[in-house]
Amino acid sequence: MCYNEGMTERQRQILSAIIEQHAEIAAPVGSVMLAKLFNVSSATIRSEMAKLEEMGMIEQPHTSAGRIPTDLGYRFYVNSLSEAHASQPQLPDRGARAIEARVQTHSDRADRAIRSAVDSLVELTHNLGLATIGDELYLSGIGNLFSQPEFLQGDHVQQVARLLDNLEPWLREAAPNEPLNVYIGSENPIGKTSGVSLIISRFRSPYSDNSYIGVLGPTRQSYDKVMRLVRHTGAMLEEVL
Repeated sequence: MCYNEGMTERQRQILSAIIEQHAEIAAPVGSVMLAKLFNVSSATIRSEMAKLEEMGMIEQPHTSAGRIPTDLGYRFYVNSLSEAHASQPQLPDRGARAIEARVQTHSDRADRAIRSAVDSLVELTHNLGLATIGDELYLSGIGNLFSQPEFLQGDHVQQVARLLDNLEPWLREAAPNEPLNVYIGSENPIGKTSGVSLIISRFRSPYSDNSYIGVLGPTRQSYDKVMRLVRHTGAMLEEVL
């Protein structure tokens, strides 16, 4: 990716820290917090932030001195996570094992198994969960999505609702073809400005070779955890069903 060629290791770490802190506090991240984290002066952090801003990785919301990641910043971060996951496959964590246990109890009924996997993802990620079951789209946890601070403004909610209304035709058209696909903010073909990310896994089920399970949440989220859970759930459903 050409846009990150000039990025130093420290800038990568600062970008990751901004993304991870922002996911946690749901507010712009300031230089004082980062200076403590990296044990350098606020001036050093401010100069690095200025460079990240020039690269289009972070931006300053009007009313704040702090910075938030842009879609491009998230994309760079998600690409590095994907590379890290590929080179070091992780053992299933507690969340993944909990999903497995729930799905196993329904292994004789594919529809129930998929629904219970979605419900587990909703509980663990606090996002909206979705899956295709035959020709039907199963959604769970809409309240989770709309209770996020990002969606307290009306225009955001309308955009997200439009995206949900069009999700099924969009999935058919986009046909995500990887075990894990991540669409961040403006990369979504619909609801480009709704500020959401769709993290979805394709798996083979008794219904179709192109069944999908995943979550839809704000662009501000714990990608590392959510990507691992979604990828693991897709692979596990394929195995169980």
